[in-house]
Amino acid sequence: MNTRRWAAFTAAISVSTFMAFIAPALAHHASAPFYDPESRVEFEGTVTRWVFRNPHAFLFLDVENSDGSVTEWQVELGAPVSIRRAGWTPDTLAIGQRVKVSGQRSRAEGSFGVCCVRMTRPDGRPVLEGGRVEEEQ
Repeated sequence: MNTRRWAAFTAAISVSTFMAFIAPALAHHASAPFYDPESRVEFEGTVTRWVFRNPHAFLFLDVENSDGSVTEWQVELGAPVSIRRAGWTPDTLAIGQRVKVSGQRSRAEGSFGVCCVRMTRPDGRPVLEGGRVEEEQ
């Protein structure tokens, strides 16, 4: 086998091996199959559970409907290791705390799930002060 063919063969094997390991990881982290980016919802609710464990952190909120009934919404956040870098901890949210959530609604019919895009206190202040890293000017 000449050098050019050997290099092409080696490159093809390397790319194939790389794709075999990377494609499943990329597929796992895509949210579009589960959440509809065109269907955004915003609601305010009371924290009932805050699950801070792998593979994703989840927040459960009781949200009062217009008729006075209460629906439990499930809010998916990022992986704990990722949100911890932004300053989130298991103690960031307390049971009974009210928050306002904006996000992409679940595609699962009849579910009350959302992939969180933004979370604030009811008055609009951030839940976590200084949770974002800003570059110095």
